Amino acid sequence: MALNKPNAIFAILLVASATLFTNSLRAQDLYQAFRQGWLRKAEAYKPRLIETIKQPVNLVKLEKEPSAFQGWKAVSSGGTDKLYNASLKTESGIVADFGEHLTGYFTFTIKALNGTPDAPVRLKFTFGEVPAELSVPFDPYTGTLSRAWLQDETVTVTEMPATITIPRRLAFRYVKIEQLGASSSFDFHISNMQFKATTSVATTPPALAAGTPQLIADIDRVGLATLKECMQTVYEDGPKRDRRLWIGDLYLESLANLYSFKNNDLTKRCFYLLAGLSGDDGILIANVFETPEPHAQVGGRLLDYCFLYNVALKEYVTATGDKQTGLDLWPVAKKQLDIARKYAGEDGMMDYLKAGKEWWVFFDWKDGLDKQASLQGLTIYTLNQTYALAKLLGKESEVADVPALTKKLKEAAHKKLLDKTTGLFVSGADKQISYGSQAWMILGGVASKAEAQKALNALPVIKNAVHPGAPYMFHYYVAALIESGLKNEAKEAVENYWGGMIKKGADTFWEVYDPNDELKSPYNFYPVNSYCHAWSCTPVYFIRKYPEIFQR
Repeated sequence: MALNKPNAIFAILLVASATLFTNSLRAQDLYQAFRQGWLRKAEAYKPRLIETIKQPVNLVKLEKEPSAFQGWKAVSSGGTDKLYNASLKTESGIVADFGEHLTGYFTFTIKALNGTPDAPVRLKFTFGEVPAELSVPFDPYTGTLSRAWLQDETVTVTEMPATITIPRRLAFRYVKIEQLGASSSFDFHISNMQFKATTSVATTPPALAAGTPQLIADIDRVGLATLKECMQTVYEDGPKRDRRLWIGDLYLESLANLYSFKNNDLTKRCFYLLAGLSGDDGILIANVFETPEPHAQVGGRLLDYCFLYNVALKEYVTATGDKQTGLDLWPVAKKQLDIARKYAGEDGMMDYLKAGKEWWVFFDWKDGLDKQASLQGLTIYTLNQTYALAKLLGKESEVADVPALTKKLKEAAHKKLLDKTTGLFVSGADKQISYGSQAWMILGGVASKAEAQKALNALPVIKNAVHPGAPYMFHYYVAALIESGLKNEAKEAVENYWGGMIKKGADTFWEVYDPNDELKSPYNFYPVNSYCHAWSCTPVYFIRKYPEIFQR
């Protein structure tokens, strides 16, 4: 159809306007030329999951025990034959123990024992990583995360015999089976249970040195189990809940992997995924999902995680010599430094109040933690690590301002945050003293070795010092002890903290652990906590990187 002249002119202008708008949008995507290539590489490095069929090892009863973790313990009550050969009507509420933490897919077979099945059977399966998960009522639910994360599944069986696989991927050690509804005309039983466990781990790390203390060996074993369960097709933060790739967990998992399973392709996959799914402005999104197609969480900006991407990339390139991956992703690392430039004031102090208004600034699950000193220290640490990466890649000229900026921030931190009287670093208007502040001031190189030792030695006797709220921050505290030359103290810290979880029955290490509050939860309901969590695996890194400290 022909256009008259005015309409033709309008159409031309409309097309031109649309083209300009499209080009403008494209210009805003800093990584447009790289993004699809990064995502293709991420897909190429996707691992094949190793599948292993597991069976329950026995049946257990859950009993209240004040001295047990969260007040509940599992006590052996016999073999699985008791379940397989008995009516489920009489055994409703029975709990099977698979003997270890597993991630994957649960299958069961149900058959009639006598009579003719004349109605559906409805069963409830509850899967738990720890005994308390199966013992505490889920409802009324008071948590702040989705109730659907809790692993209770209702299954309706309409025909028998039947073999049924619950479609949802699960992470658990124990499963409780309850009858919710059945006909009185027939009886039935579970005749088989099995679990297809998955992980991308295909290797066995070297054994620890002969004579390694038993507690350290146990901590390493449980740390490896934690890491293995979280190493799926990305480094997951927790296989039960969240089940996605977070930058902070990636960093710590990649460290542990470097000294254990050495699955470097998984690390590269995660780096490329995060880069490919970053914001159009070049700033990273804190967490991403793989399915139904790779995508980032909208609005998921977390300042300290952007910095840790650079640190993780530098550690990876240094350890593996894989400069090509470093070069591919250098534009991303370089861009994250703009965050430091934006919030660094003329006085050399990071504007943590402004940053806190514009970002999620995390550092730890700890209410009341003042983050000024931590942000200052991490920023300095990131600048140092990124400049070291630039030198490895021959890119120093692209970040020529970094040494001067680092020096400025470091001098300001030493001048304004170090209390010369106590020898401790303070944070915020109230001059809060915390383990996190000391750790990040030390890792950032603000403290001399003597100052670092003085601060860390003084911490335990400070009554109002803010302690770490989770293994995540405790990792950085241990790293600071090692950096300061306090080797015995580092070993003791690992033995007391992660060893405390071992003594309380941990099969895998937990997302949140406060030795003085076992029911602590950032989500207002402790059963929804993750009891196999990536950021808790890092004793593997310490024990294997520093054998002279931990394995002697």
